[in-house]
Amino acid sequence: MAANVETMFYTRTKPWHGLGTMVEEAPTSGAALELAGLDWRVVQKNLVTEEGITVPGFRANLRETDNQVLGVVSDRYKVVQNEEAFAFTDELLGEGVTYETAGSLQNGRRTWILAKLPTRYIISGDEITPYLVFMNSHDGSGAIKAAMTPIRVVCQNTLNLALSTAKRCWATNHTGDIRGKLEDAKNTLLYADKYMAELGKTIDYLNQQKLSDRQVLEYIDSMFPLLLNPSEQQVKNIMRMKEDMKARYFDAPDLQHIGKNAYRFINAVSDFATHAKPLRTRSGYRENLFARTVDGNAMIDKAYEMVKTA
Repeated sequence: MAANVETMFYTRTKPWHGLGTMVEEAPTSGAALELAGLDWRVVQKNLVTEEGITVPGFRANLRETDNQVLGVVSDRYKVVQNEEAFAFTDELLGEGVTYETAGSLQNGRRTWILAKLPTRYIISGDEITPYLVFMNSHDGSGAIKAAMTPIRVVCQNTLNLALSTAKRCWATNHTGDIRGKLEDAKNTLLYADKYMAELGKTIDYLNQQKLSDRQVLEYIDSMFPLLLNPSEQQVKNIMRMKEDMKARYFDAPDLQHIGKNAYRFINAVSDFATHAKPLRTRSGYRENLFARTVDGNAMIDKAYEMVKTA
């Protein structure tokens, strides 16, 4: 488990980001809160100097169970409690939702929930399941974020393409009318069907866009450009990544039925971006991978823009 992961659970099989401890069944929201170690509240206290003088305009966010200081925030900051986040996803997604992942990072300063929507989609012969990721922070460093993330079930690849025709992400800061902002999130994210419908059209288009082997190799070269005057090690690293990408395109068993086309290329890039280990494995790389589930993955988006404009 990554060093910065404080608490975590996931269900049945290990998720693509590789964090957590397995439990047998997808729990209800109440059980998920407890299993994930998120059954605590944040309290706000005034900042006081050693001389007993209150510092105006700022407060400290503390975890109530152990008085762990999570962050110093302005007095305009509104706390979104962990149970509120679960209640929001319950209310947003309705019956049939199951919680696949939840946990906290960095001693409770950041928390997240990953919920699987009850609807599965068959697009171009692939089973694709949409998930909702809800990320929150208690230290003032980040926004409240929610995003739809489609997962290709057979290989656990993320297909969170940045489509111009449908929105999949929502974010807001911790100020103002939080409840009203969460209502706005519902209005954005309730239309999961719209995003999935547009994704289906995009995949159909990519399937029809045939690629020659030469085009694929050119695209892979564009994905991994060499720096000016690279060192010998940098050249080796680039070649290693290119070979990995080629193998994921030409040899992946789950892509053999697709044919040589742009959708196959996007899946090869997604497989690389989702599952390939970095050249240097740092303690937080899995956390960063999971964060890109919400924010979008620049590598996948670059590949999509290349084949879309070809």
